[in-house]
Amino acid sequence: MRLNGTGDAIANQTYPLTTDDLTDAIGDDELDLAEGTETIADILQRFGDQTFHTPEEVEHTLQAGVCERAIGRKGYSDRDPTTPGSVYGHECVSF
Repeated sequence: MRLNGTGDAIANQTYPLTTDDLTDAIGDDELDLAEGTETIADILQRFGDQTFHTPEEVEHTLQAGVCERAIGRKGYSDRDPTTPGSVYGHECVSF
């Protein structure tokens, strides 16, 4: 996820801010995702009404709330083995 200059807009707000305040100020700003974009308002609505005390709280909420288009290819990892019970990856084979 890229903030596309929205990080500056988040940092320049006067805190504390409610979700409605933040949506009114920068809700139409779009974040670049691995596959498309999403508005800040769309992300924030997933969490309901909140009060943010710092710009970092806003950024963490946005990172936690982006849709699945932000992760790129689902189930892909070039580092970790498939986790037990995962629907992605290979099925266990007994020899």
